[in-house]
This record gives sequence, structure tokens and C-alpha cells, in this order.
Amino acid sequence: MNAYDLWKTAHVLSAMILFGTGLGIAFFAWFGYRRALAVGEIDGLRSVLKLTVVADACFTTPAVIFQVISGVVLVVMNNWSLLSTWSITVLGLFILVGALWLPVVVLQIMMSREAHRVSFISELSKSFHRRFILWFVLGVPAFVVVIAITFLMIAKTLPVIT
Repeated sequence: MNAYDLWKTAHVLSAMILFGTGLGIAFFAWFGYRRALAVGEIDGLRSVLKLTVVADACFTTPAVIFQVISGVVLVVMNNWSLLSTWSITVLGLFILVGALWLPVVVLQIMMSREAHRVSFISELSKSFHRRFILWFVLGVPAFVVVIAITFLMIAKTLPVIT
């Protein structure tokens, strides 16, 4: 395996980590929140929200940083222009995801802290519930844009079959 294949494999794996972590966080946080409301139990929601923050710190953040680095390395290795329509589109979409994701991280931290301060689900503030809805509303388009970026990445690197 040459250097290009290693960079490409690592780039794809980090994209998979972003996708999988994002989907996993969304799944567990959404269902943890819904369950907590249904049964009136706060402990599960506390755990889910804490792990959501930890997962973003341990998996998502390093994968985002690596995506930028490995993406630039692959563009340079392929002698593609960093100013091409494709490169600018992917970078713009990546920035859009970041603009959606950073507030989500802040919301997760705020919700996790509040959940740890209360003794009962009924003590969560109206702001907590609004934050959760905003977290979801920001997360959905961010996830869709990650899928679009993944499509562009795959479409750009598919070999032409003759």
C-alpha cells in the first residue's frame, strides 16, 4: 500500500467515524430524551447526555480535524486545484456543517450540565426542552450535509469505467 492509499483509507475511515458518531449520538440522545419524558426518570438522560459530550470530544472533534488535513493532503496528492468548484463546494459545505455543529456541542454541554443539577425530570427548565429541540433542528441539516459531502467525496474519486 502506497502513501496515497494510506491517506485515502484514513480519510474514508475518519468520514465513517463522523457519520457513525453523529448518527449514534443523535439516536441515543433522541431516544434517551423521549424515554426520560415518558417514564419521568432522569438518570438515563443524564448518562446519555454526558456520553454525547464525551463522544463528540473523543471521536467527532479529532475526526473533523483529520478530515480537513487528510482532505487537503489528498487534493494536493492528486494535483487537484484547491480553488476548483469541487474543492470550494466541499469546503463550503464543511464550514456549513461546522457552523451547525458548534452550537450543537454547546447545547449538549448546557443540557448535560442542567440534567446533572436536577433530581427529577420535571425540574428541567423550559430552556432545556427548547435547547433539545434546537439541538435536533440544527443536527438534522448538519447530518444531511455530511451525507452530501460524502457523496461528493465518493463521486470525485470513482474511477471512470470504460
